[in-house]
Amino acid sequence: MVESTQCGYVAIVGRPNVGKSTLLNHLIGQKLSITSRKPQTTRHNFLGIKTENNTQMIFVDTPGIHLGQNKAINRYMNKAATTAFKDVDLIVFVVDRLAWTAEDEWVVKQLKNSSSPVIIAVNKIDQLESKDALLPHLEFLTQELNPDHVVPISALRNNNLERLESLVAQYMPEGQFLFPEDQITDRSSRFIAAEIVREKITRQLGDELPYQMTVEIEEFSYEGALLTISALILVERNGQKRILIGEKGEKIKQIGQQARMDLESLFDSKVMLNLWVKIKSGWSDDERALRSLGYNDLE
Repeated sequence: MVESTQCGYVAIVGRPNVGKSTLLNHLIGQKLSITSRKPQTTRHNFLGIKTENNTQMIFVDTPGIHLGQNKAINRYMNKAATTAFKDVDLIVFVVDRLAWTAEDEWVVKQLKNSSSPVIIAVNKIDQLESKDALLPHLEFLTQELNPDHVVPISALRNNNLERLESLVAQYMPEGQFLFPEDQITDRSSRFIAAEIVREKITRQLGDELPYQMTVEIEEFSYEGALLTISALILVERNGQKRILIGEKGEKIKQIGQQARMDLESLFDSKVMLNLWVKIKSGWSDDERALRSLGYNDLE
């Protein structure tokens, strides 16, 4: 007798910097989505696929939903996130400890337009100085949104993630797997390589370099056991280019070394990484330029 299978989509949503990408990575058990302490690190919807026994859970990591939509790239990120609410079997709404902001409220308004069940994941509970205020906050969240479940977690420390994953699995509908059992993402190797380079830049220069920076992979090729990756880093002004390169090229060299270590681990190969910096003025507020750089998921 063939055992029936379950398969469904799970949107991971929330305002910026609450730990959505960290949660995805720890649920999958491998680093897929880039992380940093800077908000709005995630720019695209990103699938992480976990297949356990007869259940396939397809997690959709989304950009942080934020109130500022001054530039085209900000509008793109919000549209990517809110589009993920549609046609999913479950929504995991991630909040940061006891914090509750106008952006959290705005997420709640978006959720009320969805018919999907909701689990609230209260993240970073390991950073609470005292747990005394946690229970009243959980009660507040229950009253605010009337979710199906509220689960305190620490994504970074793997605290209570088994409980969360068990609940998620219960909401997966019966159906055939949509991806092979060994596939863990829908994104290409080139996309992931670009994201890793961008992560290292964001971590190194988050306070110095604004968000007018993106990475485009121009070469991704194997020659025997060597993987050659050439990445073009686009910034908007000459001053940003100088910051990124650093004195005598030290900053770009450091970024390249850190990115290469992650790339070699991810692709299990020796990597030659070439980084180039180019000025492309106004790209982050130019919809045509955004589409040419791959920000076209929603077309």
